[in-house]
Amino acid sequence: MKTTYKKPMAVVNGDVMEGVYMASGDDCYTVTARIHQKPETGRGDYRIQVDGKHKAEDGHHAGSQTLVMSFNLPVEYVGSNGKLKSGDGSTKIKVDYSYHNNATDNIGLGDLIVKADAGLAITHVELIDNGHDCGQH
Repeated sequence: MKTTYKKPMAVVNGDVMEGVYMASGDDCYTVTARIHQKPETGRGDYRIQVDGKHKAEDGHHAGSQTLVMSFNLPVEYVGSNGKLKSGDGSTKIKVDYSYHNNATDNIGLGDLIVKADAGLAITHVELIDNGHDCGQH
């Protein structure tokens, strides 16, 4: 059964400190990411909250995901709840995760921590389901 892609919509609000960047990965994930901490005295990194929503119309589970995030500036990967796959020092990073997701599920990927020059912004984010197999069922 083929699902129909529905483009998510984001609204810009100049009254908030940081916007939320939202995008779909493959047909079954919607992901949101927002910079919630910027560099300050004593801490020179950006903290980005990343959350994924799995909605598999065909009922599959997932056990492996890849986060793809692009920025307006090169970033140095510092850490996350996943494992860096590629992109350290560039404007696009890929991070592998291994969360179990039921057909309909929410996952808090937690903080992605990067270092970058002032003015960092997220330009693209997606979460990709790696194989439609959770390894359990």
